[in-house]
Amino acid sequence: MNNKTIFWVITLALAGIAAVYLWPYFTRVDLPDVSMSAFGSETARARVTQIIEEGEIDLGGTVQRYQLARVELLEGKYQGIPMEMDYGKRGILANVVYLQPGDKVLVTIGSRPDGVLTVYFVDFVRSDTLLWLTALFVAVILAISRWKGLRSLLSLAFSLLVIIGYIIPHILAGEDPLWVSIVGSVMLLGVTLYLTYGWNLKTHAAVVSMVFVLLITGTLAVLFVLFTRLTGSGDENALFLLQMLNTQINLRGLLLGGMIIGALGVLDDLVTTQASAVFELHHANESLGFRALFRSAMRIGQDHVAATVNTLVLAYAGAALPMLLMFSLGRGNYGFLVNFEFIAEEIVRTLVGSLGLVTAVPLTTAIAILFVLRADSLGKWRQVLGPEGSGESHGH
Repeated sequence: MNNKTIFWVITLALAGIAAVYLWPYFTRVDLPDVSMSAFGSETARARVTQIIEEGEIDLGGTVQRYQLARVELLEGKYQGIPMEMDYGKRGILANVVYLQPGDKVLVTIGSRPDGVLTVYFVDFVRSDTLLWLTALFVAVILAISRWKGLRSLLSLAFSLLVIIGYIIPHILAGEDPLWVSIVGSVMLLGVTLYLTYGWNLKTHAAVVSMVFVLLITGTLAVLFVLFTRLTGSGDENALFLLQMLNTQINLRGLLLGGMIIGALGVLDDLVTTQASAVFELHHANESLGFRALFRSAMRIGQDHVAATVNTLVLAYAGAALPMLLMFSLGRGNYGFLVNFEFIAEEIVRTLVGSLGLVTAVPLTTAIAILFVLRADSLGKWRQVLGPEGSGESHGH
């Protein structure tokens, strides 16, 4: 095996060992008791075997189609027992998807005062389709990016490990969400970037830039959350979480932590791309000094920022489409609507994230130039810090 193969075998082995030994540390927190049963614990899977009856019904002026189906429970103590379930006969449907024989659904099982069991529709089972979509995603990534795609998938798995195994349990245990998110982000930075892009000067420049940009973004988030007097209660899911838990959660810290983690993914792409641009420009013309290299890289970065900021705004707008409908209902009185917290939170989240992107470009450019211009003067440290990039080394 060549040196590159040996390096990645050792890296993956160490990452696996670290995951095994660090997992107990991640989950070694006492989760609070909730005031209701765990979400999904009262549901069971069932299969639609027959559509018994179909028709239309008027529910308070809303005419909709209803169905009466026979379902067979697939799990639990009532497994194999056929039952009848109505769909759209007692409540207004929020969709136009109707049952078909063979569909798998989630149902809740109840008991009437006379002891007769009844089942109620909860939702469709989507796990099988999602599994196929995930498999397609993995196959396409591996087919197009090959070895680098494998590393990116391992980085994705590690990110989910940190979020599910560290960030979520520690926030539920009552720890400060902002501090937990910062620690989790550092874990992500320390592993995913190097696992994806390799141990080299370009990745070092991206990691150092990311740390500074996260500090700037976090500072801006704290300042504007305080200035706008946001409490973190604009998200109804956060309020529902408070009702479920006996432990108090810092909702403002949860809001700030979400801003940092949300910005992390976009900044990851921006700083690595900008660092790559600096290194490639230097290799194309090694006579360029700091100023000339900075101007050339900034022209690339400006285009990237314009596209990325627009992408970020569109992503937030897509997620907050119901909120945008509120603006339309306001009949143009936008100055009134922006005062509501659930709207102000999205505005602050979008603008703070965009400011982080804007500051990332000149900062990453300057740091990457310092790395690339001093690569030849590192001496023995060059062996420790690795080559300039993940591709072929460039001679000087």
